Amino acid sequence: MKKITSFLMISVLGGILTLGGYVLFIEDDTIFIQESSGIPAYTPVNFNSLPADGNVDFTEAASKTVNAVVHVKNVGTVRQSPFSSSTAQALQGAGSGVIISPDGYIVTNNHVIQNASRLQITLNNNQNYMAEVIGTDPTTDIALLKIDAEDLDYLPFGDSDNAQIGEWVLAVGNPFNLTSTVTAGIISAKSRDLGMDSNVSSFIQTDAAVNPGNSGGALVNTYGELIGINTAITSKTGTYVGYAFAVPSNNARKIVEDILEFGDVQQGILGIRGVQAARVPGDYNLNISEGVYVDQVEDGSGADKAGIKSGDIIIRLDDVEIRKFSDLTGYIGSKRPNDIVKVQVIRSEKMKEFDVTLTKKADVYQIKVIGLEVTNATAEDLKQKNVKNGVKITRGLTPQMQNEQLYGTIITAIDNIPVKNVEDVERIMTQRSSHDPITVTFITPDGEKQKYVWR
Repeated sequence: MKKITSFLMISVLGGILTLGGYVLFIEDDTIFIQESSGIPAYTPVNFNSLPADGNVDFTEAASKTVNAVVHVKNVGTVRQSPFSSSTAQALQGAGSGVIISPDGYIVTNNHVIQNASRLQITLNNNQNYMAEVIGTDPTTDIALLKIDAEDLDYLPFGDSDNAQIGEWVLAVGNPFNLTSTVTAGIISAKSRDLGMDSNVSSFIQTDAAVNPGNSGGALVNTYGELIGINTAITSKTGTYVGYAFAVPSNNARKIVEDILEFGDVQQGILGIRGVQAARVPGDYNLNISEGVYVDQVEDGSGADKAGIKSGDIIIRLDDVEIRKFSDLTGYIGSKRPNDIVKVQVIRSEKMKEFDVTLTKKADVYQIKVIGLEVTNATAEDLKQKNVKNGVKITRGLTPQMQNEQLYGTIITAIDNIPVKNVEDVERIMTQRSSHDPITVTFITPDGEKQKYVWR
């Protein structure tokens, strides 16, 4: 097997800090609410309507935005004194949110509302509402809330694929509990991979000042369109030093629509495993340094059925140029299963194009204690290894496990308990003591049975 998987290294930027909360005392207010209609349809603005003198005016975009960005507060009930039975409402965490419909749907970050007991929303006019969590996607750190209100100011989604490096943007939120704060900057980079939680991410990077409390707030262009949800900063001090990151609006919008329509996130995949072309070893004799080198194509996937092969270099998806792996994951993250994506590749120095129907991402589980990700094995997988049960390793989560090249290996038992699917794996890992050694039974790609013990 080609050892390209050993080069699937995810860069981790030091000091990544998600933007979060404060503690103070506040008053209780209102009640929980009911869900209503969906979000407004996207209507693109005229991107050729800049002033003739080339000057950019931030005031109109700011005025459109401040009333649509809210303060999100995680409210809990606490005892005021250990010697008293009286209680008060305390703010356990705080961040920002963006109203995306006139009837009260709000997008924020999952980490802002995670483990919340009650959520209070404060509008720019100081009106307070209690919010209901409609759905969350921890992988992308997006959450959808709902308040019981009508005729609210809201922000229309923009097309984040159209955002350009060097374009002026505004960040709007509630840093350090300062409401309705607007800062300006430019888009510093796109498809930025922060390598958080072993997932390849794809953020918009900006130098607009973003600080703790901005989490879940709006990144807007000069037309007042929402092009990102501010999510993270990288800083040794925990405050802004020039680097801030936002989830692209196309990805956030897709997650919101999935939650409203399906109740969860529908993730489509191409069905390839690859690496940035520039990281491919020199002995592969590639004449291209940009794009995604396809190392493996999953059997039965959309890429497999369309004719994509190992060794192809993906350089474009639809109209989006693919220079690195995070370009690919960012664009596919805005798509659903059964969407058709036009994939342009270089094969043997010739250009080829394929229409790939995305398939649904299989159930996966990360066994973080040993650094492996597994998925359900197909009947064909089990037949090839001559076993009756097991789950298949899809990737290593650590450099060491990536070097072991275990993709396709079958795990038949954990702690001598047979496993049939990822639910079995999750149940065993949840119930076992973290202090006990873990025994894993493998069926290697060569069909050999082996046991390993992690202590």
